[in-house]
Parts: sequence; structure tokens; C-alpha cells
Amino acid sequence: MKRRVVITGLGIISPVGNTIAQAWDNIVNGRSGITNITRFDASGFNSQIAGEVKDFDPTQYISAKEVKQMDTFIHYGIAASLDAWRDSGLDINQVNAERIGVIVSSGIGGLNRIEETQTEYLAKGPRRISPYFVPASLINLISGQVSIMLGLKGPSYAVVSACTTGLHSIGDAARLIEYGDSDVMIAGGAESTVSPLGIGGFAAMRALSTRNDDPATASRPWDIDRDGFVLGEGAGVLVLEEYEHAVKRGARIYGEFVGYGMSSDAHHITAPDRDGPRRGILNAVRNAGINADQIQYVNAHGTSTPLGDKNETEALKLALGEHAHKVVVNSTKSMTGHLLGAAGGIEAVFTTLAVHNQVSPPTINIFNQDPECDLDYCANQARDLKIDYALSNSFGFGGTNGSMIVKRV
Repeated sequence: MKRRVVITGLGIISPVGNTIAQAWDNIVNGRSGITNITRFDASGFNSQIAGEVKDFDPTQYISAKEVKQMDTFIHYGIAASLDAWRDSGLDINQVNAERIGVIVSSGIGGLNRIEETQTEYLAKGPRRISPYFVPASLINLISGQVSIMLGLKGPSYAVVSACTTGLHSIGDAARLIEYGDSDVMIAGGAESTVSPLGIGGFAAMRALSTRNDDPATASRPWDIDRDGFVLGEGAGVLVLEEYEHAVKRGARIYGEFVGYGMSSDAHHITAPDRDGPRRGILNAVRNAGINADQIQYVNAHGTSTPLGDKNETEALKLALGEHAHKVVVNSTKSMTGHLLGAAGGIEAVFTTLAVHNQVSPPTINIFNQDPECDLDYCANQARDLKIDYALSNSFGFGGTNGSMIVKRV
């Protein structure tokens, strides 16, 4: 019999704030974190906006020397992990260290460091390549660094599945607890790709919004004038814990992780397919042991792309039937942008907080709702809401899908 898994710690570094209190306040009040790009001169790009992390000092978490030895995505992942750990109130000792692990992953990894190293190499030759270049860029090195810093001797690895990375990391971590491989897992996603190649690559695909004159309203999930997603960055991390373990130590429990579903479209590397998400959602519902009509809130993938938003709407209607019209759906990406491999991480944080606080955040920037997207998207205003079961979706390139369900405790 599988063991119960609860959420006892939350950590976030994001365009809307670097603490749980600040990020949640901004999300509930509909404040956008999207601005003009400041990291590099983006004037030559057709998309010049992003959800950048602001006022973040990695030396609050890592020594100045070590900061230079890691890419930015690792800084974000470590910070969110350590904050989530502190939030959980857990202590590590020789007895429990082997039962605690980490899966904090990234979809792309050290793109900034790779670009900088290539520039340095071309200008000054191979002797200028840092010996830290490889470990600074590897995706599993968030988990590795956190395990070293905290002395965690349980499972430590990364999951890489494009924009489903964060959710898959959390779902896999929950499974490790359910089936007895660990008692506690730190899990989530981190990403930092606001760089010339990151912006340039997605812009070349025509995936990004070009509403450069009005960054705060550029991400418009389900609005008829949506023109693409806005790239975001940051990290979102949960501490997952076996239920009895948490109760025994008197932990604060934010919610219970009850359902995890996965599927593949087997259709196209980038074009969405509604049957894949439908199956992933239903797999999560089945895993949770509930009926689809028990879900009251959905934190949607909701990227603000013309095809993707319509596709997810159709998938929700197929999975939930008539009940889809009674569910409150929102996209926090309207405020954060799309954090790629970190999206499922920060959205798991927001989903958990929605359940814990019994509030649906708004989807901002719905000025003219697309008639083909006909669900209740909690347009522009947060709403007090009875949420016993919340669903969160993430979908990634390659047609990989993940859905998770959080239950009120």
C-alpha cells in the first residue's frame, strides 16, 4: 500500500517575488512581474520583454567564491530549496540523512554559462575555459549542490522534460516517498534562460509575445489578442514528506499530494494535441482515487500561445466533461511569464497556496476572452473559493505531459 505524501515546505525565487509572502501577495493582487529585458541589449530582438528575477543576492545562500562556480539557474534552485527547507522546520541528523533526497531540475540548464564560455573561448582561446564550466552548467547539479550543503544522502538526481520538468520532478519525488525509498524529498524546478540564445531561440520559433511597448499586459492567456508567451526565470521548490513522519514532528501541513498523472501526445514535437493532456489529467485523477467532478480549481499550463491555450481548454473539457464549466481555472503565467523547466515548480507552489488559503489567484490581462476558450478563467480578480482538490498542469516540447493534484488537509 502506498504511503501518503504531504507538503510541509515552500520556497520560491520568481519575477513576482523572492519570498513566499511577497510572491503570493503579488499573485493574488494581480501584479505582473514582466518588464523590459535588462540582462543584455535586446534591441535587436523582436521580443524584448521577460519575467526577470529582481533584487536577488545569491551570496545570502552561497559564498561569493562559490557563486562564481555556478550558473544562475543553480543559484535560483539552491535558494528556493534552502528556503523551502527552512520553511519545513526539519532537522537533519545521522539517522534521517539517508532517508532525505533532492530532485530539483531544469529544462535547459546553464545556458548563460555556456554562452559566456563560448564567447571567452573565441576571444581568448581554450586556456580561458574555467575548470568549473562543466559542473556550473549540468542540470543535476542543483540537486547535487543542495545534497552536499544539507548533508542529504537519499536519492539525488534531475528530471529533464522541457516545460514539464518541474512537475515531473515533484511527481517522481512523491513516488519515491509513496513506495518507501525516502521519507522526505526536496523537489521542484529552476531555470535562467533570459539570455541572447534563450530569447533568440524562442523568438525564431515565433513563440514569444512581441508586445514590447506594454510588458505588463503581454502575457494574455485565453485572451483573443494573445500573441505568444513571455519568457520567465526563477525557481519553485516543495518539501514533500511522508504523512506520519510529518504528523509525528508536529509539522505545518500545507496540503496533501494525492495525484500524479503522465502521458505523451505521440503527435508532434511542438504542436499541441488535446488527447495527450486529457489522458494525463485523467491519470492524475485516477491516481488520486477521486472523480473528475471533485476538482474545484485548476492552475493551468496557460502559456498565452494561440494554439496552446485553446488546446488546454479542450483537453480540460474532454477530461472533466460538463464539470469543466464549474471549475475555476487560472494561469499565473499571466503575471510570471513562462519559466520553462521551473514553471511546474512555481505553479505547484501557487497551487498549494491556493488550497491552503482557499483562494484562486486571477488570470490577469483577459481584456477580450477568446470565445473558443469558454471556461471560467478567474479573469482579472482573485476569488475566495472552496478548494478541496486542485489540479496543476504542465506540458512540454516533445509532447510530454504532467498533471498533479493537491488535496486540502
